[in-house]
Amino acid sequence: MTTDPTMTRIGEGVDLHHRQGRPEAARDLFAQIWDDIGGEQGDPLHVCVLAHSMADVQDDTHEELVWDLRALAAADLITNERVAEAGVPLPVAGLYPSLHLNLAECYRKLDDLPRAREHLRQAQATIGTLGDDAYGKLIRDGLERLTERLGHA
Repeated sequence: MTTDPTMTRIGEGVDLHHRQGRPEAARDLFAQIWDDIGGEQGDPLHVCVLAHSMADVQDDTHEELVWDLRALAAADLITNERVAEAGVPLPVAGLYPSLHLNLAECYRKLDDLPRAREHLRQAQATIGTLGDDAYGKLIRDGLERLTERLGHA
């Protein structure tokens, strides 16, 4: 398994955001990486993971949605071979539950409940691709919380 330097840099940005509580610094790093990979013309794996991470550090829900949609579009172009080569411990199918969960949450925040429910259904339909580990639990818990929120909306 090789170490993908771009994935390592994206991980550093995720760490800035989640562990260090520095979303602005993460956003700046993600923007630099975005330029370095050539934006949407870059390697689909890099585009997907970077856009998914960039969405998390947006202050505006509309901007968050734009990044989440970029991530989903790029995911459709990724192969399992590419994921394995980059050292990602999931098959491509394992990316979809989180991508759809984030889109569902964006649409909920934008009060587009039909689209929110559609992406929630897609996340639920793909959740079986995740293992019974911390990441799988994180996504399952997020799905449960969002299901409750949408059930009351």
